[in-house]
Amino acid sequence: MEENKSENLNHFEKHRHPDLSFFEKDINKSKLVLVGNPNVGKSLVFNELSGMNVEVSNYPGTTVEIIKGYYLNYVVYDTPGVYGVSSFNDEEIVARDEILGADIILNIVDATHLERDLFLTQQLIDMGKKIVVLLNFMDDVKRHGIEVDLGKLSQFLGVEVIPIVAVKKVGFDEIAQGIENAREGVQREGRHSSLHSMLKMVGSQAEALMILEGDEFIAKRHGVPPGNARDEIYIERRNRVNYIVNQVVVDVSPKKRYSELIGRWAIRPLTGIPMLALALFLAYLFVGKFVAQDVVNFTEQQIGKAHWEPWLREVISRIIPVSSWWNALLVGDFGIITMTTTYLIFLLLPLVTAFYIALSLMEDSGYLPRLATMVDRTLSVLGLNGRAVIPLILGFGCVTSATITTRLLGTEREKTIATALLQFVIPCSAQLAVIAALLAGAGMLPMLVYTITILAVLIAIGTILNKFLKGESAPLLLDLPPMRIPRLENVIRKTIYRTYNFMKEASGWFFVGALAVGIAQITGFLVYLEQLLIPLTTHWLQLPADASIAFIMGVVRRDFGAAGLYHMVLTPMQITVALITITLFVPCIASLMVMMKERGLKEGMIIWIGTWVVAFFIGGLVSHIVI
Repeated sequence: MEENKSENLNHFEKHRHPDLSFFEKDINKSKLVLVGNPNVGKSLVFNELSGMNVEVSNYPGTTVEIIKGYYLNYVVYDTPGVYGVSSFNDEEIVARDEILGADIILNIVDATHLERDLFLTQQLIDMGKKIVVLLNFMDDVKRHGIEVDLGKLSQFLGVEVIPIVAVKKVGFDEIAQGIENAREGVQREGRHSSLHSMLKMVGSQAEALMILEGDEFIAKRHGVPPGNARDEIYIERRNRVNYIVNQVVVDVSPKKRYSELIGRWAIRPLTGIPMLALALFLAYLFVGKFVAQDVVNFTEQQIGKAHWEPWLREVISRIIPVSSWWNALLVGDFGIITMTTTYLIFLLLPLVTAFYIALSLMEDSGYLPRLATMVDRTLSVLGLNGRAVIPLILGFGCVTSATITTRLLGTEREKTIATALLQFVIPCSAQLAVIAALLAGAGMLPMLVYTITILAVLIAIGTILNKFLKGESAPLLLDLPPMRIPRLENVIRKTIYRTYNFMKEASGWFFVGALAVGIAQITGFLVYLEQLLIPLTTHWLQLPADASIAFIMGVVRRDFGAAGLYHMVLTPMQITVALITITLFVPCIASLMVMMKERGLKEGMIIWIGTWVVAFFIGGLVSHIVI
């Protein structure tokens, strides 16, 4: 496992420098970096400081997003949530490098979990960084009857401590002065001496600490052997944090916390499984049923197809003759303008917005990590951890939006496995309606054959990828924040911000996809492909020749393909074979574009081509067994 981890991270270190303009163009400004554990309110503080005037970029070599903004004379960076500064995964590496280059650090701390969050605070202090501690959730502290002596806490840490309530913007007016007063904190004298011995070799106290803690990548950067004092340093730091907490938390009310009770229920099997089923069912109803079917049907069909596209065709036809191939390329059935705008605005925008609303609600309520905890052991068989339950369930609503959610997963390996499972075996809601109708009419045996086959393929693909993909899947290490009622303002702000950035990034991919399909139609390649598939469809799958048209239309939209099968005269077992093939068949153009954006062109095309092979191979195999 250590060898695989080193190999993956060495690959990351080697490829993380292709375009640093995003990071270096503000080189003359002081660098202010927001650091904290997950779920402590960093994004709220960042949004308030930057005024939402932000830039987003994938960190070189990863899919981890770095968010940059401006505040006074500072360029501000919001880092991924981490529990310590180290190099164990992409998120930690990104946070590590931003912290090492920081002039001042704003360390956001959850005041209700000082014993957890101050470990990172003390590490930042040991690194010799100038920091300011923003003590968030002070309203929760008061509500739960906890009393924190802020003066003592500031004295023990040796830095400014500012109490805030991020969701209400309480205490934000003190941040500017706090930044001006930023200073190095109190370090243990013995550790300070050993740091300065290493400092002579590496020139940076922060990097000297990481080398002493055994960070092999920082050590390699300076050509020195990594230290072996991690356990000793961590134990000392933990003991110091425990001492500080015991001194500054002067009173804890014995009053029962209902949020903690609900939180405990959520992870106990007896009560957690019904809560899990309810949460997933509600998420499916909202994203998969209401938005993916009802809302998208209205926006795409009633607005996009019925009004928007005809208006565009009328405008363009005044300039370019209808008979021209340019007209067909721009505003035809698969036109660059018509298809791109309809898919982006009337199909993808409602789906992405709905997903981010659901995600923000689960994040802010504290239920998301508990949901992941409940299914972690089951999904580990497929090389995934519990977080993957979100994309897999949402895939039954829309595979396109579910592919976006693979961003939740901790490693590239897990993102690849989850994306492959979504594209290969998860039917979207549009397909499910047709599949359910056809199977209901076919009888119990076809339904049983279909279900067993799809489940077998899901397990087989997950198991194969888990065995052959390099590296190890990340263990599920999650903070379980308190359960609380989400704040509407925070949910709306997160949703708008995330949706805007995703749509901005996705637009180019959809333009490329529409252009490719449009050219294929104009040149006759789509018709050629239909003809090419007829022998395979009739001889190998043992289906009518018209089924090839359904498969090709499924490339554009999955529901087009499924609907094409609905109107054919097929025997019960032919229905089974056709549905197995169409389920395993290639993702629609929207899913393909999002997949290539998330996983890259090479990996996206490998998965896409793989779905062709697996769909026809498994479909034909079943056909020759049951027909």
